[in-house]
Amino acid sequence: MRNAGTAVSAAQNAAHIGRIGLGPVRWHHALLTLWTVCWFFVATRHGAVSWHYLKQGEELLFGQEQGGGLALYANHPELQIGPVSFLVAGLFAPFPADGGEKFAEAAMSGLGLWMVVLIGRAAADHYLGTGTNHKRLQQRVLIAGAAFIPMWVEVSVRFAHLDDVLALFFTTLAVRSLVRGQATATGVFLALACDSKPWAVAFLPLLLALPRGTWLRSAAWTVGLVAVAWLPFYLGNMNTLAAAHFTIPNQPATSLRWFGVNDPVTPWWDRPAQMALGLGLGALAVRRGRWPAVVLLAADARIVLDPSVYTYYNASVLLGTLIWDAIGQRRLVPWVSWIALISLYGSALIVPSDSTRGLIRLAFAVGSAAYVLLWPMREPRNRRGGKRGAATDIPQQRTPVDEYPLYANPAG
Repeated sequence: MRNAGTAVSAAQNAAHIGRIGLGPVRWHHALLTLWTVCWFFVATRHGAVSWHYLKQGEELLFGQEQGGGLALYANHPELQIGPVSFLVAGLFAPFPADGGEKFAEAAMSGLGLWMVVLIGRAAADHYLGTGTNHKRLQQRVLIAGAAFIPMWVEVSVRFAHLDDVLALFFTTLAVRSLVRGQATATGVFLALACDSKPWAVAFLPLLLALPRGTWLRSAAWTVGLVAVAWLPFYLGNMNTLAAAHFTIPNQPATSLRWFGVNDPVTPWWDRPAQMALGLGLGALAVRRGRWPAVVLLAADARIVLDPSVYTYYNASVLLGTLIWDAIGQRRLVPWVSWIALISLYGSALIVPSDSTRGLIRLAFAVGSAAYVLLWPMREPRNRRGGKRGAATDIPQQRTPVDEYPLYANPAG
């Protein structure tokens, strides 16, 4: 009875941590909202740089232009965008062109803010029963989220890459489901991420962080939904296979130059190497009981081997650091997120040398990967005095209500 009373008391106390007055809104959410709005207005003046690709693909998919339908990717291999992204882009088609762009930018910005909230809640779920200070956790999410938002606005507003936005959003939902032990939902969300943007395949090691008994079910959902989305295009036009070999220029500031790769376009081995490196590092992270590092490691593999250096690529890195800083480690100051922002975004703005920028990207990718995989970490103790953090420690269908019946999301 004493333990039960203590749990209820803790739930009541946690329910009020960080709230503004008696309302449901917490201070760190309000501050992050204001921070997002500020960056939105800074970026929207020169925003939606790539929105025309989504609009073109949506029109091709629904047969409004010739050469579309199931022949979309065969005739337009430059559209390296998943069919789910084109379907979602269709939601903005009824609006006037300018209005649709601004509405899409605002919606995608809002998704980024929601993702920060979801990761905060995932962290609260992950640390339930470990004596974690929820106020410190909220502060950690606030500081890491403040680093994440500028890069999120870069991908969602300035470039308006709905495909990248959806891939990262669905991956965030997968992380939330993973922490709650929801194997089917985890598989579904990872499939939707891959169906939005092909490079999201590198996030699939998250499935290995589920209990072993659920691997087959979750993987079946992932493979099945990926097949449903992509197979019709391959079966409808076999030339779609050629789209996988589409190349882009090998830019001077890429880290590939430091490996001696001076080809003018994407080397034939580059994309497979990206995927293999991301999947391998992610699997190793899960093996070492550090599954919150999977997204960061996949993003590191992408930026270190990609022939292009667009700043919106860094949004996946900052999502990875946000997940790591909120869930993977327990320090109050999430310095990994801020090092990522300063080194990747800051160098793009102030470092004039292409070669130096490539070296900075390489140094961050290698350094952050080594840190999350090898640095000794202090693991939280569970209610029975044992350790948590390994993949098999994630229970099935756990919800915060099981331990905090009066309050579902103590950290928010």
